[in-house]
Amino acid sequence: MGTKTKPTITLYTRNGCHLCEKAKEVITSLREEFDFDYKECDIELSDEWTEKYGLMIPVVSVNEKEVQFGQVDKTFLFKTLTEIIRAKSVDF
Repeated sequence: MGTKTKPTITLYTRNGCHLCEKAKEVITSLREEFDFDYKECDIELSDEWTEKYGLMIPVVSVNEKEVQFGQVDKTFLFKTLTEIIRAKSVDF
């Protein structure tokens, strides 16, 4: 039987990032339809994150896989979460 673990959405962000605030609003609005864990990571707390994401933020990852950056699209994230949840509910 498939496992029923919740997906984890991670938002890589930094203080004062207008697009990051919009991305957070999109992610928050998806909570009405999906049950997921949420992590927010300030890239300025890690040299590795700053180097990796500095020009791309906001960056959204689902289950540690980067799925969007820059302009975050609610429809795309909705489809991504739907696919992940369906895949986890398939019996093997």
